[in-house]
Amino acid sequence: MEKLNFILKSSPDAVITIVADKISETIKTQYQNNKKIHLIEKAFEPDDVLGFQIVIAATNNKATNLEIYKAAKSNNILINVADTPELCDFYLGSIVSKGDLKIGISTNGKSPTMAKRLREFFEATLPEHIDELIVNMNVYREKLKGNLAEKATRLNELTKPFNENL
Repeated sequence: MEKLNFILKSSPDAVITIVADKISETIKTQYQNNKKIHLIEKAFEPDDVLGFQIVIAATNNKATNLEIYKAAKSNNILINVADTPELCDFYLGSIVSKGDLKIGISTNGKSPTMAKRLREFFEATLPEHIDELIVNMNVYREKLKGNLAEKATRLNELTKPFNENL
């Protein structure tokens, strides 16, 4: 569920296929009518990875995760094996998302729990109106005159008090 939520948060237009011998009732209830998420309830077979660009092995069975890893690697498909960083071609960090503001947090697979806690911290700390501020800063930035250094100096002066208000 955590991996699914991450993908949907960071890439809301992604098309996702979940293959599992048992799909949780939460996932079934939440996503059974979502046309971008396909649920296939069956035991994993190596051919299940075919046709995909990336694969995430997130079962609670290390042997099954290893089998998924081998199938993906033998078909040159990028793979992330949950809780096994040495079997990952890429990591799924945590993303703080507030409108146009996106903050990526990664521990390179060493501590997903720490990345999650940092995400929760930033989500709770950053003000809800931060997206409005970003939009307004963009409007102001577009109106600034001068060279890049002058613009950067002015924007830095303008945003410096932001840290004091957190």
